Amino acid sequence: MKIRTLTLAVLPEDKPIFDECCTIVTIDDEAAGEYVIVKQEPLGKDEQSIGIDPDEWPAIRDAIDSMFSEIKMHTQETE
Repeated sequence: MKIRTLTLAVLPEDKPIFDECCTIVTIDDEAAGEYVIVKQEPLGKDEQSIGIDPDEWPAIRDAIDSMFSEIKMHTQETE
């Protein structure tokens, strides 16, 4: 057995995880290889994009890089 991190939440320290400023970075796999999903609560009905504040970008980038490192590590373990 092993434990893998599959989701990270990036948000201001004073905000709850359901806040619209919360960005979720997740590893997913639909049987064709792992990939990273970045999402936020919709800004409007049926919204398909995210808004990233310049001050948030370093933490979001670090979360995305962390998820890609997790994928790489997992892929190397299974080869």
